[in-house]
Amino acid sequence: GSLLLLLVLNLLLCKNVAASPACAGGAANCRLSLQDLFTRAVALSDNIYKVAEDTFRDFQQTYATGREFISRAINSCHTSSIPTPADKDQALNTESGTLLNTVQGLLRYWEDPLQHLTTTVRDMKEFPVDMIRRVQEIEYKTHQLREGVEKIIKQVEPGVVNDDIFSAWSGRSSLQEGDKNSHLVGFYNLFHCLRRDTNKVDNFLKILKCKCLFQA
Repeated sequence: GSLLLLLVLNLLLCKNVAASPACAGGAANCRLSLQDLFTRAVALSDNIYKVAEDTFRDFQQTYATGREFISRAINSCHTSSIPTPADKDQALNTESGTLLNTVQGLLRYWEDPLQHLTTTVRDMKEFPVDMIRRVQEIEYKTHQLREGVEKIIKQVEPGVVNDDIFSAWSGRSSLQEGDKNSHLVGFYNLFHCLRRDTNKVDNFLKILKCKCLFQA
């Protein structure tokens, strides 16, 4: 009964999604390997998003209360130049390879900011230990996730190499220059964008798992 229900739910989730081969190479054990990679990636992305959400919430409660952060915050994130589906329907109708490259691009764009964020919060005595630990956890797991996504791409699109050049992150000064309030606004922007983008990555990977495995 429960197994049948799970199958029906998977089919409903993948309804109207174009079939995408799980592995173009056709190796006998390829599907199992790809399924394992997706299972790990989705579990990791889900955890990263939850930690990012908790970090942003705690930052708001600790530092943003009574301050006009929202009015001073920048509306756009440093990843805004990456085209992403606007909603679930668009994501479902996006070609799997394109959506995978979008996920890879988002993860790559966060590599430099997360490194600087980790270093900066570690050196700030006023930052709560739990918040520092979460930022370090996000950086470490995001690196793991990026490696996992690259392995998925090698199976879904063997032979395709993404050599896109990513511009250097220009927001470092917002965390290091100016007064304390300016720093806090910079952190607010970064944590806000981190929560937004980790949510996108998590949703896209869940859709990709459905497209690449259940509709193969």
